[in-house]
Amino acid sequence: MYFDKDIAAVERAMVAIRRRQSRRALARLQGAPGPEFEVLDVIEAASPPVTVSTVADALSVDQPRASRLVAAAVAAGLVRRAADQADGRRALLVLTYEGRTALEQAHHGRQTAFAEAMTGWSDAERAEFARLLTRFVEGLPG
Repeated sequence: MYFDKDIAAVERAMVAIRRRQSRRALARLQGAPGPEFEVLDVIEAASPPVTVSTVADALSVDQPRASRLVAAAVAAGLVRRAADQADGRRALLVLTYEGRTALEQAHHGRQTAFAEAMTGWSDAERAEFARLLTRFVEGLPG
């Protein structure tokens, strides 16, 4: 299969982003907790109800790993388990005040890092980049 130089440039850029700005690296930059912080991103982004299975699917990890991440987030006071009124065997995951605060701090920190990376860009360039990047991500396979 043949790809043009622009596709190759996108690949190189995406690899560089992955290496430099992993979710954990950005979270650490803001003093966020360890890997359990990923649970907060999932809860925020997912449509309720959010369960351990939701976390496992979103993070592409197995159920035991997702359970450990959720347990760590609960132990850190970032997430609480709530009884599912429709199915008593299932626990729903809900952000605590501390979890929402940690997410707000992370958003601020990540957006600050991205703004610094785009220093000198015009408003039109930032808007176009945001539009194209969103379109690109939406086109990626699951």
